[in-house]
Amino acid sequence: MTRYRVVWALFLIALLGALGTGRDLLWATAGSLLALILIAVGWAWLGVNWLRISRRTFARTAQVGQVLEEEFKLANLSRLPKLWVEVHDLSTLPGHAASRVVGLLGGHQWRGWRVRTVCTQRGRYALGPLIVSSGDPLGIYQLRRRVGSVHALLVYPLTFELARFPLPAAISTGGEALYRRTHHVTPNAAGLRDYISGDSINRIHWPTSIRRQRLTVKEFELDPVADAWIAVDLWAGGHFGRQDFETAPAAATVETLLPASSEEYAIAIAASVVQHLAQRGRAVGLIAHEAHRLVIPAERSERQLNKVMEALAVARAVGTIPFDGLLRMEATLLRRGSSLVAISAWPEPSWAIPIQQITHSGVRVVAIVIDGQSFGAAQSSEAVITALANAGAIVRVVRCGQSIPLALESEPAHARQQVRGTAL
Repeated sequence: MTRYRVVWALFLIALLGALGTGRDLLWATAGSLLALILIAVGWAWLGVNWLRISRRTFARTAQVGQVLEEEFKLANLSRLPKLWVEVHDLSTLPGHAASRVVGLLGGHQWRGWRVRTVCTQRGRYALGPLIVSSGDPLGIYQLRRRVGSVHALLVYPLTFELARFPLPAAISTGGEALYRRTHHVTPNAAGLRDYISGDSINRIHWPTSIRRQRLTVKEFELDPVADAWIAVDLWAGGHFGRQDFETAPAAATVETLLPASSEEYAIAIAASVVQHLAQRGRAVGLIAHEAHRLVIPAERSERQLNKVMEALAVARAVGTIPFDGLLRMEATLLRRGSSLVAISAWPEPSWAIPIQQITHSGVRVVAIVIDGQSFGAAQSSEAVITALANAGAIVRVVRCGQSIPLALESEPAHARQQVRGTAL
């Protein structure tokens, strides 16, 4: 708008001079400048009106490492051409370069473009709105107009395929005795029977009811497979490493998408374990304390996997409760025979004490220690690794830059030796 103010200033000077002296030259100059201002404003107004811009997003959810694709179409609805139109995208997705400058858009013509962006950061982002701007040929005046709505995009955390994760089958005490009828809806359908007054409507099996011409309901059995819980340490004082991200190239690999941050490693590990267990039919729950308490009860369904992944997508290490306090507070959720996967980068061995109490209560524990020293922490994680092994947990150690699937498949040598020495 600098040129616009300069032209206005020249117009006012010429007008004051014309009023003071009455010279025709100054009156002509003032009139010309005023006409120039009116033409510039009118041209800019025509440039941002009678436009239609459409935005097509091919997916509303994505995952770190995946490519988000969007398609844009800018149409001129008037007969008059548009000299130039700038489309500025206000999306918050990192690296999403959807802004364009379209030059010389003729009457009733349209231009389109497609944008492909590699998702490098988990979280919830806004796609849109769009700011359309245009102006006169001399660049005296520019006008902006906000168009389009805002859509939410959820980017799930990065996951890895785990071939041999050390979580056991975790069959609850009682085994075959648990195969009995229950009034609750479980994933195990046992059979069908005739409808009885008081049965829930959601238990009616409609295809069979239509075939038999009478209402038929489903019966269920108790689930003999115990729950698996994922506990993630989101205490602000228990994480190390940088939090900045770099825009990944189009040929980025999975290994290059994780920054040197223990928080991102913890979230990626938790998401990978949840995906691994859900794909094998296990009931999975999530325990974490960030700005608030986050507990997702264990269930077995595709919807449950999406629910946990959504929570991990926006989770941040801003909690005020250390990991040992979280484990003590939420120990009542863990039933005998269930499994717990505890993930933390806190090098203090104090969280091995509640782990020992949990293992003594009949819960199988897998402790995944993220080596904070490899992320820049001053303290080594050797003490907590040894304490967890002595507490009866299956210990796995993940270091910065290390392959997560390989790290979760191999047991630390010093922890294995420590357990053997204790058994002797």
